[in-house]
Amino acid sequence: MNFTLTPAAQKFMRMMLRADGITGSGFRLAVSPGGCSGLAADISVLATPQPGDAVVERDGVKLFLPAESRLLLDGVTIDFTDTATQTGLVFHDPKQVSCSSHALKALQ
Repeated sequence: MNFTLTPAAQKFMRMMLRADGITGSGFRLAVSPGGCSGLAADISVLATPQPGDAVVERDGVKLFLPAESRLLLDGVTIDFTDTATQTGLVFHDPKQVSCSSHALKALQ
């Protein structure tokens, strides 16, 4: 699978797994089209993958990824941000144009 987890995203996922999981739990990332980056996510910590989920391990973080997520995450960088306006996972998809780019083009 061709996606990247930034150190910040890994740290967030590990923290969630420690807080909510038991040994062997995984971070389920169900991605769907939507949001400024073109992707929105439903996240959860589960003891076992759901039927149809692929188990992918990245740098010691076990991810449970449904089929649609595996397709949508191709080429994407998954980051974590914690700012005054946004806290959570952020998806940087080189195939998508961000909302701010649309706004800038509209102003020109």
